[in-house]
Amino acid sequence: ILESHTDGLPAPRRYFAIAVLLLTLVLVVLDIAIANIALPSIAASLHASPSDTVWVVSSYQLAVLVALLPCGVIGEMVGPRRIFLIGVALFTLASAACAFSGTLSMLVAARFVQGLGGGAIMALGIMNLRFSVPQRLLGTIIGINAMTVAIASAAGPGIAGAILAVAPWPWLFAINIPLGIVVLASGRVLARTEGVPRRLDGRALVANSLMFVLFFLGADRIAQAPLAGGLLIAGSAVCLFALLRIERRSAAPLVPIDLLATPAFRFSAIASVCCFTGQTLGVIALPFYLQHGLGMTATEAGLYMMPWPAAVAVTAPISGWLADRVKTAWLCAAGGALLAVGLVGVGLLPDGPHHVIFIAGTVIAGLGFGLFQTPNNRILLLSAPKARSGAAGAMQGT
Repeated sequence: ILESHTDGLPAPRRYFAIAVLLLTLVLVVLDIAIANIALPSIAASLHASPSDTVWVVSSYQLAVLVALLPCGVIGEMVGPRRIFLIGVALFTLASAACAFSGTLSMLVAARFVQGLGGGAIMALGIMNLRFSVPQRLLGTIIGINAMTVAIASAAGPGIAGAILAVAPWPWLFAINIPLGIVVLASGRVLARTEGVPRRLDGRALVANSLMFVLFFLGADRIAQAPLAGGLLIAGSAVCLFALLRIERRSAAPLVPIDLLATPAFRFSAIASVCCFTGQTLGVIALPFYLQHGLGMTATEAGLYMMPWPAAVAVTAPISGWLADRVKTAWLCAAGGALLAVGLVGVGLLPDGPHHVIFIAGTVIAGLGFGLFQTPNNRILLLSAPKARSGAAGAMQGT
């Protein structure tokens, strides 16, 4: 018998469901963080070049991109719990394949499958969370969700380093197996909700996949080969146009233009793109500045970067609590302003003794991002009907 949850699961089942969803989130975020650290070890072990070994990360990212939007819609069609747990199963099996990979090609293929499972988890985690908790607690839970991501991201490199100090790189993927089994065994606590029967056009799936593959490859090549990269990105735009044409009469399209027609969802999505871009550019660029500009070792640079996610982790649950009590626009504006001020301070102010300016700037940026992210995500989700939460979560992940 399918259950109907108008305002979340009853306690204590609700808390077990939240724990399962957060554990799965940790599983995916840690895997992203530790894979980067493992690349030199993988290259040496499999006798591969660094440029080829990068595909261990790239294949996973590409698979997540391809899977997010379709998994969001399929989860709405057949039920978010079922597709979410299929994603966990796929992720766990692929983790085992990664651990036993004897060649780089096998590892890259296993990582791609793992990314497909990760895409299902990322797309439908929020939808399952929304059906698990009362609406009055959604802001707080989204804040805890953001805090969990920040802590896992910050802890990932340290965990990877600790494992590599005592064991070979396959163990980085093997640790996913028992965690995945625990999630699968506990999956029944998640809300079981009815799907909405609808037709999924195979042409739309092909166009969606080609769109992200071409964009990914084009963005990767545009610096070294501008013409080839530009042509690939142009091909991606053609696929997007074709996808929108194919689904112009669909009530629930892969690219959620029905949700983007709502001003609250549209502005939240635009703001999310802007702030995530600012944060990501900083997180990517600053380690190069620390190592090449200030002469730090990789370990020292890692330590100096830790206050940023730590500030996000501290602020996110507070922001979630405030989101239920303070106007969202004020919180998001204040958070975006603090993020900008922190980045401007790091980028333009002269560095002082003990790099106080740098640390203060990254802490301010982290506080701003934590303040912005939770209320903005709350509006992004609440502006979509519950039945379209899969598309909203997939859009956020994309």
